[in-house]
Amino acid sequence: MSEKRTLLDVFWWIVLIGWGLTIVFPLCWVLYEALKTNMEFFQDVWKLPETLHWENFKKAWYDYNIGQSMLNTFYYVAVSLVAGTLLTTLNAYSLTRLEFRGRKLIWGVIMLSLFLPGVNALIPQYVLMRDMHLTNKLTGIIILDVLGESVFFLMLLGGFMQSLPKELEESALIDGASLFQSFFRIIFPLSMPGIVTVAIFKFMGLYNNFLGPFIYLSDQKKYTIGVNMYQANQMMQYSADWVTMFAGVLIAMVPSVIIFIFFQRWIVEGATLGAVKG
Repeated sequence: MSEKRTLLDVFWWIVLIGWGLTIVFPLCWVLYEALKTNMEFFQDVWKLPETLHWENFKKAWYDYNIGQSMLNTFYYVAVSLVAGTLLTTLNAYSLTRLEFRGRKLIWGVIMLSLFLPGVNALIPQYVLMRDMHLTNKLTGIIILDVLGESVFFLMLLGGFMQSLPKELEESALIDGASLFQSFFRIIFPLSMPGIVTVAIFKFMGLYNNFLGPFIYLSDQKKYTIGVNMYQANQMMQYSADWVTMFAGVLIAMVPSVIIFIFFQRWIVEGATLGAVKG
């Protein structure tokens, strides 16, 4: 029995190693393509460069205006992340810790929204944003993302909050604490692992968001990094400067990779903890 279990472990180990290579290999390929000249790239895409051309990254930074698009992205992500995470936390608290009439109906409507494709709302959202004069503004897509609550984040954080004993709040209310004091001094600190997990997932989603900024932003100076790199890719029809394009892609990946490396433990532990306790 133990031999079968060992063979099965080896099998899954090989599968995971192969899966990992399918992720790492394309990144390595893009890296050494970014260090070539265009002539080397078109001669043989698999051959390693004879000389490392790090100037391709500098050229990508200036030619594609990556600095400005990064600032736009950080502004969009930071404001949306803080406001959106706070709103998700308040919503999860009110729907899981408070008793009021219609709470189950609200949960039912929220669960029903899982069966509605988000693409169906694109046209009504655009018409509404246009009528409110919020198109071509970073503030507009920030408002759209903050108010567009995610059912997944709400369920994740709500399940985590449900695991906290209600006696904590009852004791605080007996001592004279208000509802908001009970939330900010008791529930909020105790829910921090779940909140951090939601914030990390939100960051990854916001930073990689392409469709919203692409639809609502028309001024090139306001592009986020995703839209900016898409426009750079469109330029390849005329310039074919692929090595600079690869360098720009790698620069655009740096923030999300750093966040994932430093917070991967929070992602795994927080998501698992919320799922088990919920």
